[in-house]
Amino acid sequence: MEQSVSVRPHGAPPADASHTEDQPQGKVQEVADKAQQQVGAATGRAREQVRDQVNRRSSDAGERVQSTAADVRSVAEELRRQGKDAPAKYAEQAAEKAERLGGYLHEADGDRILRDVEDLGRRNPCAVVAGGMALGFMASRLLKASSSERYRSAGEPAQSQPPRVHEGL
Repeated sequence: MEQSVSVRPHGAPPADASHTEDQPQGKVQEVADKAQQQVGAATGRAREQVRDQVNRRSSDAGERVQSTAADVRSVAEELRRQGKDAPAKYAEQAAEKAERLGGYLHEADGDRILRDVEDLGRRNPCAVVAGGMALGFMASRLLKASSSERYRSAGEPAQSQPPRVHEGL
């Protein structure tokens, strides 16, 4: 009965150590690849949802803007009848621009609108920052107005007054 004894230098890993070390790395890489695929799929779904929402909302907004442009054009005609040509001219110019914007919003698809917004951001980042600040300010005002309305409708006083202290006590 012969026994073979392997001799390895001090600190050297066993012969099958590289095989056991590769297994955890392979599993980690497999999990990372799967996670990356899931993130990619979720990103694609989110992008598609944003595109659909932009399509729907831009068409609705385009119709509303065109309707408003028609109203402004009516105001311009009335101003002309009253002999106020300068304000009528400004109202007509505003109506023309609103009609063009409404047509663009109604006809453009989500990809085109998003691409145009990105291009605007690249060409004029200050305008995008200013627009974001303006939207944020309007949203904060809307939230403040709606919260005070909720307090009022709940029957709670908007501001409670401190109790009065009588001096004679």
